[in-house]
Amino acid sequence: MKMITMTATLIMTICLILILMLNMISKKSFSDREKSSPFECGFDPKSTARLPFSLQFFLIAVIFLIFDVEITLLIPMIISLKSSNLTNYSMLIVFFLIILLIGLYHEWNQGALNWAT
Repeated sequence: MKMITMTATLIMTICLILILMLNMISKKSFSDREKSSPFECGFDPKSTARLPFSLQFFLIAVIFLIFDVEITLLIPMIISLKSSNLTNYSMLIVFFLIILLIGLYHEWNQGALNWAT
């Protein structure tokens, strides 16, 4: 136990020393308005550099990602159907699909799937 504590202390000390050295040696960059503005051949930009981000689009993308991962989890279950107990397997699939449908209903009920708002 003493060896593990000494090793952990040594590792933490080395990490702390490296972090402190990095902060002291690193090139300091000062950000000002000119450096953060977009460069358009020396002229002022005609519009803002950052376009407004659609939160609705982001929410749809996250929902798609969640359901895509769940569908990816269903594919190996279909392949392993031959080597498993049919009763346990069907209960697992039904439970999984019920959770998937409840999540879809919740998102639909909250209005997250309405694109034109």
